Parts: sequence; structure tokens; C-alpha cells
Amino acid sequence: MSRPDTRWVNGASPKRILVTGGAGFLGSHLCEQLLSEGHEVLCVDSYITGRRSNIAHLMDHPHFDTLRHDVINPLYVEVDEIYNLACSASPMHYRADPVQTTKTCVLGSINMLGLAKRLKAKVLQASTSEVYGDPVVHPQTESYWGNVNPIGPRSCYDEGKRCAETLFFDYHRRHNVEIKVIRIFNTYGPRMHPNDGRVVSNFIVQALTGQPITIFGDGSQTRSFCYVDDLIRGMIRLMNTPADLTGPINVGNPNEFTMNQLATLVLEMTGSRSQIIRMPLPEDDPVQRRPDITLAGRTLDWAPTIELAEGLQRTIDYFDGLLSAPPEMFAYQDTSKTTFNAGAHHG
Repeated sequence: MSRPDTRWVNGASPKRILVTGGAGFLGSHLCEQLLSEGHEVLCVDSYITGRRSNIAHLMDHPHFDTLRHDVINPLYVEVDEIYNLACSASPMHYRADPVQTTKTCVLGSINMLGLAKRLKAKVLQASTSEVYGDPVVHPQTESYWGNVNPIGPRSCYDEGKRCAETLFFDYHRRHNVEIKVIRIFNTYGPRMHPNDGRVVSNFIVQALTGQPITIFGDGSQTRSFCYVDDLIRGMIRLMNTPADLTGPINVGNPNEFTMNQLATLVLEMTGSRSQIIRMPLPEDDPVQRRPDITLAGRTLDWAPTIELAEGLQRTIDYFDGLLSAPPEMFAYQDTSKTTFNAGAHHG
């Protein structure tokens, strides 16, 4: 892949921007887009779940730097803006080390907020629809406080992200730090890892390799899937809003699909003969998830533009190419014992 062009957008001056979790799925797409807009980007990642292959095509870019660092430790750099994306969003991996997950959410936020306070820099928190838990309000609006189990197997991530939001707003009120909080709903696209346990990647990999498609429960659970390009566009728009717009703001696709519908569509698009098998529903797996994006439309002039079928085709093409790559592409950078798990959480 050719490296992005460097240009200034709409006459805006380029900034030096820190992206934590920059070698991850979303982070790598964000780094790429920011570079294309003419900014300097510092990608920080611990490589616990991020992969160097996600940013390999950016390494020779004159305005791109990388730093291996875990955000649970303080970071001393000079930047103009901070996007805090550090923390795996994969249920399989954030549950594998729940204490590390909580540390990343909480200590990572404290360290990035402290850095933003010192630099007087704007900082964006990549929060999540998981703050709503298993919602009893549908669709979910930003005013809904959520229905989260604070001691369950998913709480390291759910409550970690909720605490991170608390910290962001307390730093804003107490120290006048300029914050932006985006609540990200299910996002998919190229550079998802085939071994991350999320439903889109698992269904596609299972279909392409002829393995059974694993559906938990009766398959009536719903999710709303946003293509990565749409998500990144919304994230950057939120960062570029005036200081008085802090969020939280939902960004996701309001079109809702059941797991049965998604599995059927993936089978049709891949031409796979994989069978569908059913397994018990994981503990605290939300029954339904759909964002109300009224606020994003009004304040960001944002709405998703890429339909599920189009986004799935791009993602299928990506995984089709990845499956022909060497086996080591399936392992996380620093987790040599990780192997492909056929089960897929609906997160």
C-alpha cells in the first residue's frame, strides 16, 4: 500500500498528534487519516494486542513516529492533541487479563489527562457503547446511565471505560482540560484481527475457512455495525469541534441486525457452505445494541454512509487476502501462544 499523501486540509495548520493504541484496528486507521490531512503523528502502543503490520505502510512516512509504551505508565512527550484509544475492545482479550484492562482504562486515562493538563492540549477519549451495559432503554441515547454489572466478567472493560469517562469530566471541571468523549458502537473493517473474538471477524473467518459459524443463544441478539471509515470520520469531527462541546457523543450505525441476519449475509457473500452451530449465551452479553445518533447529526453533521453489505465486502476481501498470508499473521505481536478461537462474542 502506498503511503498517504501529505497535505493541509482546508488551510488548517498541521498539528503534532499523539494516538495511543495507534497500532490497533481503529488506531491504525486514525493514524493513516491524520497523516493524510497533513499532521504529524506519534503512534504509541504497547503491542499487547496492537500489531506492527497494521502500521507497516506508514513507517517510512516523514511525519510518522512510533513509540513502544504502556499507557499505565506516565508519558512525557510534546504534542498538540491526544487521541486516547489504548485498550483492547475484544471481549476475548480484555477478559484474558482483566486487571491489566482496568489499569489501561483508569491509569491510562489519568496519565493522558495529566499530559493534556501539562501541555494544555485537547484530549479525546475513545469510550464505548459498553458503558450502557445490557440496556433497558432502546435505542441508547447519551443521557441513558446504563445497566452494567459491576462485578461480572465483562466489568473490567465496561466499568473501566465508565471510570475513564468520570476521570475525563472531573479533569475538565477541576482543571479545565479540554476533553472530547466519543462512545463507539460496534465497528468493523480491514485490520480487525482474525483472532479477536468479535462477531464480524469471526463469522467471516469461519465462513472463509469452512468452519461452523458460531452463534451464541438463539441468534436474536442485535448489534449495529459501523464501518471503520465512517467511525474515524466522526472521531476527527468531534476532536475539531469548539471547546464547549465535550460529549459524550454516540458514533455508530443505527441500522440494527440480528446475529442470525449477519450470519446469513456473511454466508451468502462468501459463498461458504459452513454450517451454523449454536452455543450458550455468554454471561452479561447484551441482548440489544443500537445507537441514537441524533446528537452526532446535530453537532457534528455526521451520519454513516457505508451500508453493511459494502463494508462487509471490503472486510471479506481483506480477510481473504490475510488468510493466504503466513500463519504468524494470526498471532498478536507479543502473544505467541494465542491461537484462533472459533467462538465469537457478540461484542
